Amino acid sequence: MSFPVVIHHNPDCATSRNVLGIIRAAGYAPVVIDYLKQGWTRPQLLALFAAAGLTPRDALRVARSPAEEMGLTAADVTDDQLLDAMVAHPILVNRPIVCTPKGVRLCRPSEVVLDLLDRLPPGPLAKEDGQMIIDAEGNRLV
Repeated sequence: MSFPVVIHHNPDCATSRNVLGIIRAAGYAPVVIDYLKQGWTRPQLLALFAAAGLTPRDALRVARSPAEEMGLTAADVTDDQLLDAMVAHPILVNRPIVCTPKGVRLCRPSEVVLDLLDRLPPGPLAKEDGQMIIDAEGNRLV
């Protein structure tokens, strides 16, 4: 039995799109979870963060999210408060989070996903911004 590659994905995020593209280019048919539509549960977030070695603060998306205006970047905000906010506002979770048999990681920058895959995609392969991550010979550049 093979275990699927799972990506918690935001289709509006360039990094998330890059990661999904890398996974597919490597020949995987990932399970794509649009967490903005499906939302999060507290147990799900706790399990993902534990597996990835993240705290809720580590996983908090501050850029282009309402985190700062919601007061969530203050030092005295607890993990419980962050988790409650993340469940209520899924956009607050940084993305993409990828799960494979090799582990769970927040894949920022997008090439971090290469560490989770058993095989690399064929090259050449570039991110949306044109940065090459695999050359024509299939060598990882980043």
